[in-house]
Amino acid sequence: MIVSPSVLSLDYSRFPQQIDELNKSGAQWLHFDVMDGHFVPNLTFGPDILKAFVRTSPLYKDVHLMVTDPAFFADVFLKAGADLVTFHYEAMDNKAKMKELAAHIHEAGGKAGIAIKPATDAAVLKDLLKDFDLFLVMSVNPGFGGQKFMPLALDKIHTLRTWLNDVNPDALVEVDGGINAQTGAQCAQAGVDVLVAGSYVFKNDITTAVRSLQK
Repeated sequence: MIVSPSVLSLDYSRFPQQIDELNKSGAQWLHFDVMDGHFVPNLTFGPDILKAFVRTSPLYKDVHLMVTDPAFFADVFLKAGADLVTFHYEAMDNKAKMKELAAHIHEAGGKAGIAIKPATDAAVLKDLLKDFDLFLVMSVNPGFGGQKFMPLALDKIHTLRTWLNDVNPDALVEVDGGINAQTGAQCAQAGVDVLVAGSYVFKNDITTAVRSLQK
């Protein structure tokens, strides 16, 4: 299981200590949420903050764009050091543009992901299965940390993993929102490959929390 702790929940008053603990925890990825105050009602991090994580952590930089203009911000964050850029299906108005952006991310040397909100049916992604490296199922409404897991995500995870096994088996399914040891285990049973967890990791002992998710 790939664990991608969300630094949205990191205690920035203890940044050096917590980033050191995260680096030593055994987590493989670092999840970096970008919110523009328009696509979701919150503001978070700009590219300079990502550059600080690039300098202080060797973990794979998993950047999640919750923005109205993902084509613009994909380049901004790729240049800042993103390894994977995931944008929202709901932020673009047609699938041709989604495929073009995925191809552009690949040409720039990154991996491309696409995300869906809880209210969006997984079926909308069926025409895109071969174009992306990662499919992110949101198990809370995007915009704020600390929300409770929505079980409706489990069917979506299972459906996507089943489809991908046939047409793009190397692609990953990721889940984000309300993840802890219990909900993480449920998602693992459904076939998820990547668990994003924020509050559960950073409000507890980081290494213990990461390892409980890896199990």
